[in-house]
Amino acid sequence: MARLNGRQDSGALDAPKGRRSTVLTRRPAPVSRDRFGRVTEAIARAMGTPWFLVGLSLFVVVWMLFNTLGPESLRFDSAAIGFTALTLILSLQASYAAPLILLAQNRQDDRDRVQFEQDRQRAERNLADTEYLAREVVALRLALQDMASKEFIRAELRALLDELDREKKPDAGD
Repeated sequence: MARLNGRQDSGALDAPKGRRSTVLTRRPAPVSRDRFGRVTEAIARAMGTPWFLVGLSLFVVVWMLFNTLGPESLRFDSAAIGFTALTLILSLQASYAAPLILLAQNRQDDRDRVQFEQDRQRAERNLADTEYLAREVVALRLALQDMASKEFIRAELRALLDELDREKKPDAGD
C-alpha cells in the first residue's frame, strides 16, 4: 500500500472513499475552458432583450441632449458635425455585436447537434427495447398456447378417475 510521509495515500482502495486523506492531493478548482463562449452568449442574450434596446435608446437620447443643450464648455461631441463620437461608439458596438451573436449561434448549433445525436441514440435504444419486448410478448403468447388449460386438466383428471373406477369394478366383482 502506498504511503507518503507516514500517511496513507489518498488513492488507496482499502479505505472508504469518504475517509481517504485529501491533504496531499489538493487539486485546484477546475477552470472552465468554455468561459469565453459562455460570456459571449450572455452578452448576445442581453443584447436581444427589450431592456437593452431601451437602455441604448436612453443612452443615445441623453448623449444628444447633453451635447446639444448642455453647457458649451462641457460638450464633447458637436451636433454640428453629426455627433461623430456617438456614431463611432454605436459603430463599435455594432461591430462587436455581430460576431458575438454569430458565436452564440454557433455554440447553439453545436448544442443542437449534440442533442440531436443523443436523441437519435435514445430513439435507437427505445426501438431495440420495444422490439425485444415485442419478441418476448410473442414468446409468452406461444408458451401460453402450449400450456394446458384448466378444462384440459379437468378432462384428463376425469379420464384418469374413470379409468381407476373401471379397474376397481372388476376387482369388486371377484
